[in-house]
Amino acid sequence: MSVSSNLQQVDGKYSLPSLKAILFDIDGTLCDSDPIHYYAFREMLQEVGFNGGITITEEFFVNNISGMHNEELCRVLLPDWDLQRARKFMEDKEDLFRRLAAEQLKPVQGLENLCKWIEERGLKRAAVTNAPRPNAELIISILDLTNFFEILVIGNECDRAKPFPDPYLKALQALEVSQEHVFVLEDSVSGVKAGVAAGMPVVGLGTRNPENLLLDAGASFVIKDFDDPKLWTALDNI
Repeated sequence: MSVSSNLQQVDGKYSLPSLKAILFDIDGTLCDSDPIHYYAFREMLQEVGFNGGITITEEFFVNNISGMHNEELCRVLLPDWDLQRARKFMEDKEDLFRRLAAEQLKPVQGLENLCKWIEERGLKRAAVTNAPRPNAELIISILDLTNFFEILVIGNECDRAKPFPDPYLKALQALEVSQEHVFVLEDSVSGVKAGVAAGMPVVGLGTRNPENLLLDAGASFVIKDFDDPKLWTALDNI
């Protein structure tokens, strides 16, 4: 198990000394949105004859789409398309996602309790995502977290999106905290890599991605949701 210097495991218990801030990913972390993204991609890719018209599988979605930003997906999924056409496809997909999310989206179990714990201790917090800004703002609004987050960092508004560290480094700068006093909550391989590359320990959310992939990417440990005893054991040791 990979354990970063300021997320320590002693006698089977995790310690997070001198915690000043927590950084959250959005999709798959605050909410289990991957099934909605998967449905939108599956339907739209089939319509344009991707993979000979054969529908993509959830495994394909996890391995090739989840956690990636749309500019990268234009090249990965639609390399033969004109870039403008590929971008329009991604915009239409996000429109479909937002329509579905407004009806179906729910928070990951235990999120309300964790947010209350954070507020009671006066910890700083930011949302850091590769999602387009309209998606991120919609999700935060649906989850009633607009006033909870002090800053929202969008990957495509940085020099480089996740898996590069830039979005998380931007959040640290905005919150005026150092890596030694922060940890990250992430559900995707690219997000875990970004947090680790920014010098912070990452707690993985096993919402959809396999635990072994998150650990291999550098997660210190993986929780099933925000009620997981492993998380609260760590928080109780602060």
